[in-house]
Amino acid sequence: MSRSTRPVLVACSHGTRSARGAAAVDALVQAVREAAPADVVATFVDVQEPSLPDVLARLGRRPAVVVPLLLSGGYHVHHDIASAVARRHRHAAARPMGPHPAIVEVLLDRLGEAGLGEDDTVVLGASASSDPRAVADQRATADALARRLGRPVALGHVGHCGTPLDEVVARVRRPGRRVLVASHLLAPGHFHDAVGRAGAEIVTAPLLDERTPDPRLVSLVLERYAEALGASLAAAG
Repeated sequence: MSRSTRPVLVACSHGTRSARGAAAVDALVQAVREAAPADVVATFVDVQEPSLPDVLARLGRRPAVVVPLLLSGGYHVHHDIASAVARRHRHAAARPMGPHPAIVEVLLDRLGEAGLGEDDTVVLGASASSDPRAVADQRATADALARRLGRPVALGHVGHCGTPLDEVVARVRRPGRRVLVASHLLAPGHFHDAVGRAGAEIVTAPLLDERTPDPRLVSLVLERYAEALGASLAAAG
């Protein structure tokens, strides 16, 4: 199957008003475009354009797989993306990027870069969601990170709901020990800035670099595409 005849990989991110955040996501999409065996189109569920319904409409009858560039399965995955795909024949939705071992590996690297010490307390700082499925995905990532570190990792949120990150940081603080927040966010922007105001001594960088995205994240996007494509073909057969 040639590149032009394969289902389009629709890379669907949240969208941001942050120039740095947009650049980081653009770099990821470009790296996926260079590595993918199919055409790649970018779209957003909020803030930025083009919107997912507009992109799918422009594709018409051409098959497509929407890959959420999101770290957990919340409202945008289970409602916005799912409903947009359900309206159109020959379109499918992949699972979000997380939870996945590759996410944990990048988080471990970010903690190492931040100078994680043996006595430091680690908290996973994530974007809040009212969808319990998103919280379950985030907690799975926190638990996987805890197993790799050999120490507890609490989960805290920035946003309109969930367990406030600043309260979690205050609760786990112990005399003489630093609190490090592992930023469970894809790119710089509003939510990463909020993580930085939660009171921890150190906050790791987000998962994406603005210039050179981690190859493990590029491979993860391609894995989600292939996984959904295989499931779609199996269902059609």
